[in-house]
Amino acid sequence: MNYICNDCKSKYPINDSKILCNCGGMLNLEKDILDFTDEDINKREFSLFRYLKVLPFNRNEHSWRKVSMGEGLTPIIPFDDKYKNILLKMDYLMPTLSFKDRGAVVLIAKAKELGITKVIQDSSGNAGNSVAAYASRVGISCDIYVPEGTSEKKVKQIEAHGAKVHIISGTREDTAKEALKAVNKGDGFYASHVYNPIFYEGTKTYVYEVYEQLNGCLPHSFVIPVGNGTLLLGVYIGLLELLEYGLISKLPKIIGVQAENCAPIFRAFVDGKEVVDPVENYGTKAEGIAIADPKRGKQILEAISKTNGTIITAKEEKILEAQKLLAKKGLYVEVTTAATLAAYLEYIKENNEISNQNVIIPLCGAGLKSS
Repeated sequence: MNYICNDCKSKYPINDSKILCNCGGMLNLEKDILDFTDEDINKREFSLFRYLKVLPFNRNEHSWRKVSMGEGLTPIIPFDDKYKNILLKMDYLMPTLSFKDRGAVVLIAKAKELGITKVIQDSSGNAGNSVAAYASRVGISCDIYVPEGTSEKKVKQIEAHGAKVHIISGTREDTAKEALKAVNKGDGFYASHVYNPIFYEGTKTYVYEVYEQLNGCLPHSFVIPVGNGTLLLGVYIGLLELLEYGLISKLPKIIGVQAENCAPIFRAFVDGKEVVDPVENYGTKAEGIAIADPKRGKQILEAISKTNGTIITAKEEKILEAQKLLAKKGLYVEVTTAATLAAYLEYIKENNEISNQNVIIPLCGAGLKSS
């Protein structure tokens, strides 16, 4: 198992402290080709580690048990009687109230296995919470960098886990630059949900759960909020694996959702580009996807293209409406999650022929985490 460059295909050992390839390319994870069947799901394990065979650990190594808090296996429910074909996966029902726990538990478990004693991460809030929680659980020191304007509740939660919080003036991109400076000085291991490909090994379990919960019948489309692509790329990796194992015969579509006021991937998709150029963030309520310069933009575009998917945007005036609509259904979610539903409801209004297609939408974060 190695890191492998997405561009030039150079390889590096997984215990190396590499952040980027020497050519500047993003790193993916090269894995041994495994077989996987329904019988390989450990149904006696009530966490995402029931899919241990496809995770980056030795199957005889159980150090992950000290890290796990039972994340995963989140319910899938229909939205309502009017939209019976919209299924909601309640991924905010996690230890730190966000889907980022999927990636964080796998990454921190691997860091512990590698003997890491300190991690550094930058985040708009949720990923920082997750990494701080799991690092604290296993005695790893943790510094989290967040942009100014991050929800006070998220900052307090990070601090409660014992992490040191660095609030950075400027944009989300400025925050990442400051974290990278610390990493490059040797201050800690970069537990990034953007750069470190091990994080995506955790988020791919979203697909494995959907496959298992829907008895092998995946939906027509996965509708996913996308900023840095943490969940979208995890979903794509999971779908490719299920296809390779012969458990599915075709790839469902991936529909990415961006906020209208910060939509670099949407713009690149509409323009037919293969790379994503940075844009100006005009300000959006959906802070979790307000990424003006997504580092894995090229890979996100590829995932959407290979699944014959598309990118749609959420209008600012519709986002809070969607949050209130979900709350009336008993689902109190944070604003970024509401943006995903807002965009899709507008999309099916404009494309009535798709209104009967089964889709699944993640409820990524709890409303209690928003200011």
